[in-house]
Amino acid sequence: MQQAFPKRFVYPFFLVHMLMFGAAGFVLAYGADGDVGFLYMHGGMAIVIYTVFYLVIFGVDAVRWMFINAALGLVGIYSQIGWILGFFFGRNAGEFPWYVHAVPVLYYVLYTFLLRQLVLDLTRSRDNPARRRWVEAAYILLSLLLYGATLILR
Repeated sequence: MQQAFPKRFVYPFFLVHMLMFGAAGFVLAYGADGDVGFLYMHGGMAIVIYTVFYLVIFGVDAVRWMFINAALGLVGIYSQIGWILGFFFGRNAGEFPWYVHAVPVLYYVLYTFLLRQLVLDLTRSRDNPARRRWVEAAYILLSLLLYGATLILR
């Protein structure tokens, strides 16, 4: 089923579309209004729809990998959300209750998953196990460097 969707359409469409909805999710979550019900309705529906598309396009194993690594990478996600909040809003993540972070965190998980899939396809390493190991190692190293830098600079 993965072959039914041309990747040249998937990445540009979802990267732009999800960036717009993700930005809206950040504004809804961390803006002055604080309407958590609308945040969950707006962001929750979009996240469920994106997840269904991911299951159809990338497969169950890839989506499972996405959620497992998201659970393991909460420190990285927290550092990035903290950096974004500090840079764009002059605030920090600790100023908000935990449940407000759910929608932005899930957008972050979905977006970074899409970036990883793009890197695998751009480097043509998806079906080349040796190259894939190197690309994934580089991806993890660069991610850790970025997370560490944003934690230190925050």
